[in-house]
Amino acid sequence: MSILVTGGTGTLGRAVVDSLAESHDVRVLSRASADGRRSGRTRSGRTQDGLVRCERVRGDLRTGAGPAAAVAGVDVVVHCTRTNGRGDVPVTRNLLDAARRAGGAHVVYVSIAGSDRIPLAYYRAKQECERLVERSGLPWTILRTTQFHDLVAKFFAVQRWLPVVAVPAGVDFQPIDVRDVAERLAELVAGPAAGRVAALGGPQIRTIGDLARTYLRATGSRRPVVPLALPGATLRGYRDGRHLVPEGAAGRRTFDDFLVETAGSGR
Repeated sequence: MSILVTGGTGTLGRAVVDSLAESHDVRVLSRASADGRRSGRTRSGRTQDGLVRCERVRGDLRTGAGPAAAVAGVDVVVHCTRTNGRGDVPVTRNLLDAARRAGGAHVVYVSIAGSDRIPLAYYRAKQECERLVERSGLPWTILRTTQFHDLVAKFFAVQRWLPVVAVPAGVDFQPIDVRDVAERLAELVAGPAAGRVAALGGPQIRTIGDLARTYLRATGSRRPVVPLALPGATLRGYRDGRHLVPEGAAGRRTFDDFLVETAGSGR
């Protein structure tokens, strides 16, 4: 099976490529190659530092330059590209247009759990992308997931210069490891288009304060965690748990596991 992964150099995309490339022919669509050039193709093989065998296809989904060649002849497109939210919609539209012209690959789209229930601008963009996929006329599968461990850790890391770590009061999270998401995507790629599938969540639902304290212990910090009672419909949605999927807690790697691994790798 030939598979195109968009956003294949990102946090999720790298894990998806690792999961798929041992059994399938994988193309990675990227705006730049490892040497920084922005047109044409390169090939990568298994190297001593673990790079999987794949074909790197350079193109820009934002402008529509390059996707036509990238989707030509592929059976499945796994769409992992994320922008700042505003760019997600035109990027997805350009990809779907190219896929239709190329003959109709199965499109597997990764979205966010609760994006239809929390009034966040980025989530509205994800919803529009979902509608584009659904109405594309292509075979499609949409998988929603909870927040990645990396994102939760980054939320704490950006506060590293503050004397405290501020968190929204009364909010739980269910973070998931990108490798668990990649493994589920590999299963979906191997099957027929399935439409909307059950959302996937991490193995634990924990308060953000508890996650923050776990992060601080792992990084050797003794700063206090300060919960803030923040107003607004978005925070109310988070406090109500609309982004959680307790029935979909299928991830295996906990936030603690992630912190142990990243500390050991120097990340």
